[in-house]
Amino acid sequence: MLTLGILGLGEGRSSMSAALESNRWVLKMICDKNLALCQQRADEFRMYDYTTDYQEMLDDQSIDVIAIYTPDHLHGLHMKMALEHNKHVVCTKPLLDDLSLAKELIQLQKKTGKKIFVGQSSRFFEPMKRQRTDFEEGVIGELITVEAYYHADHRWFLGKGWSLEDKFKWLYGGLSHPVDLVRWYLPDIEEVMGYGMLSSNGVKAGLKNEDTMHFICKAADGRLARISGAYTGPVQPVIRDSAMSCILRGTEGCSQADYMDLRYAVTTNTGEEKLITWEHKLNNYFRFEGKSHHAGEYQNYLEYFADSIEQGFTAYPDLLEGIGTIALLEAMDRSMQTGMPVKVKDILEEFGLNDYQSEPAAVLSA
Repeated sequence: MLTLGILGLGEGRSSMSAALESNRWVLKMICDKNLALCQQRADEFRMYDYTTDYQEMLDDQSIDVIAIYTPDHLHGLHMKMALEHNKHVVCTKPLLDDLSLAKELIQLQKKTGKKIFVGQSSRFFEPMKRQRTDFEEGVIGELITVEAYYHADHRWFLGKGWSLEDKFKWLYGGLSHPVDLVRWYLPDIEEVMGYGMLSSNGVKAGLKNEDTMHFICKAADGRLARISGAYTGPVQPVIRDSAMSCILRGTEGCSQADYMDLRYAVTTNTGEEKLITWEHKLNNYFRFEGKSHHAGEYQNYLEYFADSIEQGFTAYPDLLEGIGTIALLEAMDRSMQTGMPVKVKDILEEFGLNDYQSEPAAVLSA
């Protein structure tokens, strides 16, 4: 069994539950700079090895892996420190908010031989897993186009003080989910064009950056994808729509995976239609407060990462794929600001990363 330390106990709550419920992990220590939150989580899970000092966790040589759930702008520093202390890393999305940190992380990972896995949780929900299996088995034929979106009323999230800081962007904090789903199927996105706006609800709450965004992406082979996100307004009930969805349109069929609704639909060229739900797994995926935390997917990805460490294969999204996703997000951000299409290769070249992104098709082995 592998030993785990968890940094950041807001979102890290789900990983605490995941590790404690898994037979693959031993939860060794938890950490948050907020002492009251440490004590709250300790009482909630009856797990009392906690600290407010990240260095104490890093110095514990019995810990194999650090799972990072801190604010976005701290991910780069916290991953670097974990690698420097000979730990494998799970980092929640977005991997980074600053690509100037990427090359140092690549070099440090090569030096230490430790793994970095992006906790891009949307891949590890039941509907997305089934959609991927059907895709790989050719159920919908050749892929024509991908559509992915994340539309949610997340005004509650603006109660977190750091969400109102200049550094926080829904582009990274929310839209990184559908962006990752698109790159899962079209890894070599070449160019992006889109627009964004800050809604009146966002302005009223004190949000600094766009909360409503729509983009068109073009892959190197000419295929197109559509990505959209809206985060500070009402949404339809789940019977009509999903907060997050991925739609694959192929030459022989079409499939749609609805994220937290645990719902999947596929239609083939024979006219056969299937609708699959996983209601019997609701209690596994959603363990606290309705659907505010979805620990089941965290358990799925932690166990997948454990397999990769013990069996010696690469867990995707890995560091390089994560960097590719951040480069696309940066291109999307620049397109919003300029009103012009932006090429991803120009972003990679600016940060000296082109040599590390030469084999995007490798991610299809995920």
